[in-house]
Amino acid sequence: MSKSRRPYLIRAIHEWASDNGYTPHLLVAADYPGVVVPREYVQDGRITLNISPIAVQSLDLSSEPLWFSARFGGRPFDVQVPSGAVLAIFARENGEGVIFGETEAGDTKDAASGAAQNPEPEPPKPPKPGRPNLRVVK
Repeated sequence: MSKSRRPYLIRAIHEWASDNGYTPHLLVAADYPGVVVPREYVQDGRITLNISPIAVQSLDLSSEPLWFSARFGGRPFDVQVPSGAVLAIFARENGEGVIFGETEAGDTKDAASGAAQNPEPEPPKPPKPGRPNLRVVK
């Protein structure tokens, strides 16, 4: 079985957006096993995270799970996101990026550790109408 291409695409779109002065954002399925985000900011089982260099510290897109530290409501928070939980990465200014559409199956080891943090995960819901239009960048 080959490695997932999702982490590579996340890194590529982040670099592209940053190099062009755009603000990269992740759309994450917050109930995916292993996701650690501030729950008060989750809406409909999803959270959008600004991962621009000025918004986060210690961003590590090369490891699994993705990791960074950010402030939410003035409070520091260490965020962890398995790449399989990323539904999209896009530039806030123009909506361009990559939509993965659904979560990706992860390691059973990751799922077991995430089950303790998220006792009853819900399946991600489809995006609401009116969200930014994203286009696949090839």
